[in-house]
Amino acid sequence: MAAMAALRALRWRLPRTPGPGPARRLSTAEFPSPEEKPQFPGASADFADRLEFIQPNVISGIPVYRVMDRQGHIVSPAEDPQLPKELVLKLYKTMTLLNTMDRILYESQRQGRISFYMTNYGEEGTHVGSAAALDDTDLVFGQYREAGVLMYRGYPLDLFMAQCYGNTSDPGKGRQMPVHYGCRDRHFVTISSPLATQIPQAVGAAYAIKRADANRAVICYFGEGAASEGDAHAGFNFAATLECPIVFFCRNNGYAISTPTSEQYRGDGIAARGPGYGLMSIRVDGNDVFAVYNATKEARRRAVAENQPFLIEAMTYRIGHHSTSDDSSAYRSVDEVNYWDKQDHPISRLRHYMLNRGWWDEEQEKGWRKSSRKMVMEAFEEAERKPKPNPQLLFSDVYREMPPHLRRQRAALERHLQHYGEHYPLEHFEK
Repeated sequence: MAAMAALRALRWRLPRTPGPGPARRLSTAEFPSPEEKPQFPGASADFADRLEFIQPNVISGIPVYRVMDRQGHIVSPAEDPQLPKELVLKLYKTMTLLNTMDRILYESQRQGRISFYMTNYGEEGTHVGSAAALDDTDLVFGQYREAGVLMYRGYPLDLFMAQCYGNTSDPGKGRQMPVHYGCRDRHFVTISSPLATQIPQAVGAAYAIKRADANRAVICYFGEGAASEGDAHAGFNFAATLECPIVFFCRNNGYAISTPTSEQYRGDGIAARGPGYGLMSIRVDGNDVFAVYNATKEARRRAVAENQPFLIEAMTYRIGHHSTSDDSSAYRSVDEVNYWDKQDHPISRLRHYMLNRGWWDEEQEKGWRKSSRKMVMEAFEEAERKPKPNPQLLFSDVYREMPPHLRRQRAALERHLQHYGEHYPLEHFEK
């Protein structure tokens, strides 16, 4: 009733006109015309006068940025990062050293020497190309297939091996699964197994860096499978609305364990999601280490300078099994794997580039392969000789002062081992 009364008052409002006579009504034409652009606060758009749903994939897919072709030739000289020989050699040696370590530790697990392993075959270019583009103090949140980033930053082989063996030299004191690395000194946050939990954590760290005006960036790695988790949505949205200096780096390697991308999503990959969240986005050839380097370097620079998030989707292929718990022959063909291994491998592509430049030859290749294997084997043998951490360390480093319930658990373990210790390989543990 109040609304109707107000409407009547508006329609019959009488302007005073000079002279006698009745008052007149205002015509609708005398009201100011409404704005033609929608004023809704939730979107920026124009009106449409035709009913039309937006269809997915109405345009060709987001292009894949590359710098060199599969034979190692630079496609566009303007995009050549012009990296010095010493840096290119470091990229190559890190990639091949990682490959050698993978092969030895994979076989180690198959022989029962370690409990678990995940290789990085085929994805080395995404690790090393992005790592080279970062500042040393930039904070890294990995998933579980980014060992090359840590290796590029100088993490020693001894500690890689110690972590996988869970021996007394392991900084994590044997509490983590193999390949769950971490290093405070190299600004690499410890890996955790649950998918995508690192994404909102990385955004929180980037927001803290922004508030501290620390002139640093955060890079957060994940696979295209992890992008299906709700944590990815939360992270993308928070990063955009809070304007955080973060680079989201998605390794799209074709499979989420055994689920191919064709069964994971219907849209145009992961990069296509970025604009919907307000993220600057790009898709790159993840087997082209220079393309990865260029994209990461520019994204990192702008993320810090402009306080805004970036999304990089690196297209690559997981040549190895998902892990030693997986047999990928059950869901993909040998021919498919061989194609990527022989025809489009990031290590081969960079080696072609170096050969074309005269920076590498077959003798150097043989010498490096031999010496790198020797380094890995020495670290491997040293790790195997060392004992496991003292079982008492199961209870430490959780609370500043050990609470009563943990003290009771520790006492229960001690009593158990006193009675049944002969059934456990305690001789392999530090006293």
